Amino acid sequence: MDLQNSPLVDQSHDYIYQLTAPISIGASVHQIIFAARMSGLFFSSDGGQSWQSAYKSLNTKQPLPTLAVALAPDFDDEPHVYAGMNGAMLRSYDGGVTWQQCDLPSPPPAVSSLVISPNYSEDGVVFAGTNEDGVLVSNDRGRIWVTWNFGLLDLNILCLAISPDFTSDETLYAGAVSGLFRSTNGGRAWKEVPLPVGYDAVLSIAISPNFSSDGTLYVGTENKGLFVSRDRGKSWQLISQSTCFQPVNSILLSPGSSLHLEILILHGGTLLISKDGGETWTPWQRKKIGDRNVTAVFAAYGFETGVYIGLEDGQILTR
Repeated sequence: MDLQNSPLVDQSHDYIYQLTAPISIGASVHQIIFAARMSGLFFSSDGGQSWQSAYKSLNTKQPLPTLAVALAPDFDDEPHVYAGMNGAMLRSYDGGVTWQQCDLPSPPPAVSSLVISPNYSEDGVVFAGTNEDGVLVSNDRGRIWVTWNFGLLDLNILCLAISPDFTSDETLYAGAVSGLFRSTNGGRAWKEVPLPVGYDAVLSIAISPNFSSDGTLYVGTENKGLFVSRDRGKSWQLISQSTCFQPVNSILLSPGSSLHLEILILHGGTLLISKDGGETWTPWQRKKIGDRNVTAVFAAYGFETGVYIGLEDGQILTR
């Protein structure tokens, strides 16, 4: 299926920070998609064919630049949405129709990343990575937020990733300006995870869907390329030394075995794909994207359908 431009409402040259969609199995799969943009949070309920502002009910005269967005895992039953911005966070319990402002520690930080517990329906846990204030956590579906930074040596958080088995292993990873950190007790304490390149900003993290059995995770850095660990971060292998010479801004993994899965990365402003676990890489959909810079990409179930690509000029491509 070809990539197509999705029409937007007056969104040209509007930077896209993040794209996400529900991943639960249900009627909404591949239909609802959220885009965190410089102009605010937008959503599509028809697979990216048309878009509208999720902040319409707020009646704001100025745009609300949105840096991060996260959806409840069981979105069909609990349509909860969290939106992070510079100095504020909003939550919606009705799919983005109405919003409440979260009560963050003062002064409210810039929220750079959001992840939600896979068992959110039971534990109500949400994590937020911030610039300068480390990691915030809520245990009550976003009503109360507290800072959990014990052992976190760098409070400038760029990305978060949560284990698919968080309920049992309580494992969480945080990418910071100076490197990688791990918590194995639900974020209450952190420990630095040494990378073989020393200190470098960690821009992206992807955890294997089979993490409980294969212990595999990938880390994308600003200047040192892409790394893989198959023992939960104890040892690392550089898998893109001759390919990744620009920042690795996003990492997406397709379903499959950890050794032979497909990996899609946002490398600078281009997309690269590996179909052999990172051994070789080729440009992905370059003919469709052309010379335009990619700023965000999302895919929940592999790379054949349900893929969304945000461009620097404000357009969103769908596959």
